[in-house]
Amino acid sequence: MPADKVAEYADALCYTDLVAGYYVDAPDEVVSAIADFSTWFFVWDDRHDRDAVHGRADAWRTLREHLHAALDDPESHGDHHDPLVAAFAECVQRLFSHLGPAWNARFARHFHAVIEAYDQEFTNRRTGTVPTVGAYIELRRHTFAHHVWLDLLELAADHELPDAVRNHPEYRRAGLASQDFSAWYNDLCSLPKEIAGDEVHNLGISLIQHEKISLEGAVAEVRLRAASRITEFLEAEREVLRMAEEAEDGTHEGDALGAGLRMCLFNMRNWFSSVYWFHHESGRYRVDTWDDRSTPPYISDPAGDA
Repeated sequence: MPADKVAEYADALCYTDLVAGYYVDAPDEVVSAIADFSTWFFVWDDRHDRDAVHGRADAWRTLREHLHAALDDPESHGDHHDPLVAAFAECVQRLFSHLGPAWNARFARHFHAVIEAYDQEFTNRRTGTVPTVGAYIELRRHTFAHHVWLDLLELAADHELPDAVRNHPEYRRAGLASQDFSAWYNDLCSLPKEIAGDEVHNLGISLIQHEKISLEGAVAEVRLRAASRITEFLEAEREVLRMAEEAEDGTHEGDALGAGLRMCLFNMRNWFSSVYWFHHESGRYRVDTWDDRSTPPYISDPAGDA
């Protein structure tokens, strides 16, 4: 975004407001780091989109390699010549300064998978491949960065959950429900833009292509699927609250675990309202006001070299 577009559009995009609702009660320096990382994610997503639209395969491949390298060694990439890589490295360093090596390694592992999922999206877009509904849902769980956002719940709570808690079926069920709702509601609100831009990655588009249903039917189905995740979360939430009660045994360790678990669950719940609010407040989805419904007006879009 050039400076004039930043001045005109940045505040209305509401990127940092979104994270403030996702990670309630996080310390200021933590929510600031997560908000900057989230803003970076949106910018990266737009770069990826433009590289795919213009067929910039070499540029995308180079960026992908540099992001993997910056994730493995963020300290040495802070002055990278590509501002997107340098900003990513700076965000990662800030995120890595709170919980310790085990959490950092897990976050890195999860984000490496996100980068590779974006690469799969790039290939699909260049070949015009619309994933089946099942394949799309699995890919979307990586491109939406489900596991990364769930990792950041622990950062907001200032408590690294033990593997036995994170991998408990009900905790995983609650987290997956919150993230699936968010991703699929995003698909619902992005559908007009993505149809206009001949996109191939959207739950609605996969339903239209592979289930042979109408646009109206696909919209209704995405709404139903998103709503089902609210029900799924509410059922899992009760079980996770029981886990927190059982952890709170009067010991310092048990009470800290219970408090951390409650805060992670509380902010999973906050994802639902924050996602809903964001998609109706952010200028990112107001396609009816754009001259070109496929291209947001705040993006500079030179074709460049492929």
